Amino acid sequence: MALHNEIAFETDICNHLAQHGWLYAPPGTEGDASGYDTPRALYPADLLAWVQATQPQAWEALTKNHGSAAEAMLLDRLRKALDSQGTLEVLRHGFDVLGLKAPLRMAQFRPALGMNAELEARYAANRLRVLRQVRTNHDDVIDLVLLLNGIPVATAELKTDFTQDVNRAIDQYRFDRMPRPKGRGTTEPLLDFPRGALVHFAVSNRDVHMTTRLLGPATQFLPFNLGDAGGAGNPPYAAGHRTHYLWEQVWQRDSWLEIIERYLVTLRDDKKRIQAIVFPRYHQLDATRRLVQAVRTEGPGGRYLIQHSAGSGKTNSIAWTAHFLSDLHGSENRKVFSSVLVVSDRNVLDAQLQDAIFDFQRVTGVVQAITGNDASKSKQLAAALSSGKKIIVCTIQTFPALLNTARELAHTQGKRFAVIADEAHSSQTGEAAAKLKELLSADELKELADGGEVSNEDIMAAQMSARAGADAGITYIAFTATPKAKTLELFGRRPDPAQPAGPTNLPQAFHVYSMRQAIEEDFILDVLKNYTPYKLAFKLTHDGQDWDEAKVEQSSAVKGLMRWVRLHPYNISQKVAIIVEHFIDNVQPLLGGHAKAMVVTASRLEAVRFKRAIDQYIREQRYDIGTLAAFSGEVMDEHSGDPVTERSASLNPGLNGKDMREAFATEAFQILLVANKFQTGFDQPLLCGMYVDKRLAGIQAVQTLSRLNRAYNGPYGLKDTTYVLDFVNDPNEVLAAFQTYYETAELAGVTDPNLILDLKAKLDASGHYDEFEVDRVVNAEMNPKATQAMLVAAIEPVADRLLKQYNAASESPQVSRRLRG
Repeated sequence: MALHNEIAFETDICNHLAQHGWLYAPPGTEGDASGYDTPRALYPADLLAWVQATQPQAWEALTKNHGSAAEAMLLDRLRKALDSQGTLEVLRHGFDVLGLKAPLRMAQFRPALGMNAELEARYAANRLRVLRQVRTNHDDVIDLVLLLNGIPVATAELKTDFTQDVNRAIDQYRFDRMPRPKGRGTTEPLLDFPRGALVHFAVSNRDVHMTTRLLGPATQFLPFNLGDAGGAGNPPYAAGHRTHYLWEQVWQRDSWLEIIERYLVTLRDDKKRIQAIVFPRYHQLDATRRLVQAVRTEGPGGRYLIQHSAGSGKTNSIAWTAHFLSDLHGSENRKVFSSVLVVSDRNVLDAQLQDAIFDFQRVTGVVQAITGNDASKSKQLAAALSSGKKIIVCTIQTFPALLNTARELAHTQGKRFAVIADEAHSSQTGEAAAKLKELLSADELKELADGGEVSNEDIMAAQMSARAGADAGITYIAFTATPKAKTLELFGRRPDPAQPAGPTNLPQAFHVYSMRQAIEEDFILDVLKNYTPYKLAFKLTHDGQDWDEAKVEQSSAVKGLMRWVRLHPYNISQKVAIIVEHFIDNVQPLLGGHAKAMVVTASRLEAVRFKRAIDQYIREQRYDIGTLAAFSGEVMDEHSGDPVTERSASLNPGLNGKDMREAFATEAFQILLVANKFQTGFDQPLLCGMYVDKRLAGIQAVQTLSRLNRAYNGPYGLKDTTYVLDFVNDPNEVLAAFQTYYETAELAGVTDPNLILDLKAKLDASGHYDEFEVDRVVNAEMNPKATQAMLVAAIEPVADRLLKQYNAASESPQVSRRLRG
């Protein structure tokens, strides 16, 4: 057996599983893939053994009613149940068989409470088997099939990086494995959704990708990797394969059964038909498991910061966390938490939690959403908390009252609560805003007064600081992509808790999925790639001439004068022309003409002025562009003398009572002007351009520019380009802000001719080539009689040398988005 071939890789994986509780028979021996029933996509021996061992009375009834045909009847009935109900439904809840009083159970999962002897025996009786080289109905051969009690739950295509990378395995699924092949007769139940395997893995020595639904060429595989030094991929593993965690940890017997029982989520349409199955990405699995284990070990009262970038799937992570903590029991089988409180403004979260928990438990009413007016909310809060509702979902506005009630119950009745905060943002009034004033800086207070927004982490910080020491028994978990310094201080954990905080012992996030990894895994875009400060744009379009603002005294009087200059119609009109023409030329053509842009203004008054100036320019140029202006509260427009809100028909006549987000998502609007609104927590995947006319400092720069980073791959095409034109900020300060959350952020795509010379100097100094080798390539390229073979011969020596150096350094062969760019 050649060590570099796939067969050796298969053997390594299967031998490990066989040594850790899985059933495995090498090819050619009893129990191998020859026992697989291809037409039914079942492994009869394990199915029968499971039923006979765990439900002997049911098996006795079947043999009594059907005699020698009992086995075939059971196999056919199971196949029909899988076809009609789906694999996950059958595994979790069983299926009905004529003549049996109760559904026939096809698996035993570990309950939240301690198991009795009968359940313990059933759990141990689960038969997990791995088969090699499984032949399908269409003579395709799949490297590995994983089964639970005779039912396939996963397939895997393996590739060794000695010969092929993981992308070849992905392409094999996309182009060679059609669940319903055209003109090929029968369908393939093993690969068909949702009646076949629950997940399909593409695996190499270095990388893992997965999908839950095969759709031919349209199939989308997601990375399932650990991350490597803050980026994509997996770190080197001293004992062998970088992807060892897949079979050593994820497929570990208890782990795999828990994933099938508690992690997989079905998404259904209005008619309750399964449209998709969600399988956790690795960071989601790791974060929730580590969190549950920490809470179980430490007990209530801890604080945890989950720093997961945009594109991480925070909604699902929060749903899993809430579900797991609501069911968590301690060593004495007592519930750890009376209720789990989820603070979020995501409308989908409540429905998603309800649907997911019903799929898990077949129990309704587990989740209580606090809605309605203030009076009804107070009654709902009191009822939900006092009755011990398992999961309570509320908004930021409701959270202070909810927390006060929870604190009172914790103090008087000894109840324990977990608080999970999403990073949703909202304008604030009332008690929450009053407490915030004690914590916010002067600039933050000024922005709040001008209709600014604050986040859940701000509210939680205010609440916790206002009543320090009042939270015994309340566990706080904050999910955020960009934690502020005070958030790290409140929720972060020092590497050495026994020692005081210091330069080497600063608070850190409990779990991190970095911006860099999200970008390199193609879940979000790098918004700095085409970031251009206006000064540079001016220089590039004016023959290299520098442009700078006049140096002015930074007194309040001069600042007031500069504000008037900024608001002067002539000043705005110049910027308006630049914005609209840049949008027409660069942004709008993206995504088949459906791309959108955002203009970030410094105040509500500027938003109104900009909106009217842009509308006037569009009319004059007869462009077909719709605009909206978004801000909180009202502002007195000095030009018209009237108070204006974002709902005013004179400002946004096309809104017609619609929600601002919904309206901007339609074909009627392409440019959204904002003032202290929608700069955080706003997800619009078609947003490809941003024009910044506001000072952005630190985290605000990251949050604002990140409105562009949402990936899109839909009917309008693939979003792979964004543009930022910044009139105000220093690019070095913007870069420094991003580096806090993304170690390798860099400003790319700036059209500076000197960059070519700088790059040449760096390459020359690297020592990768000499002058003779450069001349050889140039001569071949410039020779009109040269052939492709001559060019290849000129390039190959350098390319081969560099490739060998690259491989020797154990770098990942998968090229990142940044390298591709």
